[in-house]
Amino acid sequence: MTNIIKNPRITEKASFAQEQNVYTFDITVGANKTEIKKAIFSLYKVKPIKVNVLSVPKKNIFYKGHAGAKGGGRKALVYLKAGDKIEFI
Repeated sequence: MTNIIKNPRITEKASFAQEQNVYTFDITVGANKTEIKKAIFSLYKVKPIKVNVLSVPKKNIFYKGHAGAKGGGRKALVYLKAGDKIEFI
């Protein structure tokens, strides 16, 4: 259950979304919304209202004369009700 959520996604855009009780997490490729809700509840003991799942595209890079790609994967936007909060340490 806990291997569905890789880590919280700490970016500037994600920190602005936390003010509206929306938290962003990197997730595994095969995870679905119900599994994500159960994983959030087991990790943080809060019940999400809604979960949106988005694909993060890979970025093409050129490093030391070689082309490649980095990043990619999926992220989940987890919506909580007004009184709930998730603390990241």
